[in-house]
Amino acid sequence: MRIFENLNVDFLGKRKIAYAISGTLLVLGIISLLLRGLELGIDFKGGSEIALQFEKQVDISAVRNQLNTIGLGNVEVKTFGGESGVLVRTELQEIPADLFPNVIRAIQTNIDKHMPGLERSIIDSTRNSVTFQFANVDTTEQLIEALFIDGFQTGHGTTEAENTTMVVRVGISDWIKENLKESMPDNHFSVLKEDIVGPKIGNELKRDAIIAVVLALLGILIYLGFRFKFAFAVGAVAALFHDVMITLGLFSLLYGLFDFLNLEISINVVAAFLTLVGYSINDTVIVFDRVRENFKIHKTAPIEDNINKAINKTMPRTIITSLTTLMVTFVLLIFGGEVLRGFAFTLFFGVLIGTYSSVFVASAFVLEYATKRKTKIQF
Repeated sequence: MRIFENLNVDFLGKRKIAYAISGTLLVLGIISLLLRGLELGIDFKGGSEIALQFEKQVDISAVRNQLNTIGLGNVEVKTFGGESGVLVRTELQEIPADLFPNVIRAIQTNIDKHMPGLERSIIDSTRNSVTFQFANVDTTEQLIEALFIDGFQTGHGTTEAENTTMVVRVGISDWIKENLKESMPDNHFSVLKEDIVGPKIGNELKRDAIIAVVLALLGILIYLGFRFKFAFAVGAVAALFHDVMITLGLFSLLYGLFDFLNLEISINVVAAFLTLVGYSINDTVIVFDRVRENFKIHKTAPIEDNINKAINKTMPRTIITSLTTLMVTFVLLIFGGEVLRGFAFTLFFGVLIGTYSSVFVASAFVLEYATKRKTKIQF
């Protein structure tokens, strides 16, 4: 990047403009977080999340209307990846007790469809499965295969060769599939994924995610305090806090505005935030290393000149690294699918804001600290 080889930009001279930009973004983000909050994914809220892939384009409102009438309470339905994908979310982890007889009747109806009038008995039932017993082995085998083709999760009741029992799994996704098959017989679909998380696990994951981010910031503060000066450590952590808060604010501001962006806080997104913290601090440390070198070489030069020279010297490396990272994350954002979209978006925006904060937050903090306290930083 020879075009940036002899940069001589007064970055810190423009820091007040940067303060206004950062302040505006932080205030808007915090207001949105207080008023709208964050949309937590299934990992943290608990419940069931089922992704369906239809063969043809699907009317999302028709799917929503149908699923709101099947007894699962408040069901959230939205597009997933494209016009033929549907994401269904409910706070339930299993079929409600009052709905269970309807599920049994649906299974019985499917059995009668294949073998009308067949004698059978229910020998066991739980909230997650029903076990039927039939007269002979051949009948059992045929029904296990037939109901499996119909979309039910069926299996053998025992491992014995003369098995005459069939176990049918009864879950949220099974009940959803059964109802959508009736309302949309001409548009076949398959279940891409089904995630079920209990509320206790969700709360534990939420707590652990917060602890992970806080410990990461604390560890960085201690490390940089030893490696540089305290002012450098605080400036670096302030820049990281700035990056995380603005990115979180963007999640809150943009949620619900674009179907393309899955701006929910999931385990993948928490991993992206930790990656963002690592990326941003790496860029900041490289600038600080050059600042320290300049302080040792140009001991009588003004602190603002030394920091500006350090930023200008490291800018070619910063631009090359940021552009290559942005290209990769942009490809993930466009082609990575719905599952990776939140992760890719966090990294893409985080790289931009992290590069910006290394110059206009971390470095500017060091300058403000030295100027306000009227102290000379020495190494």
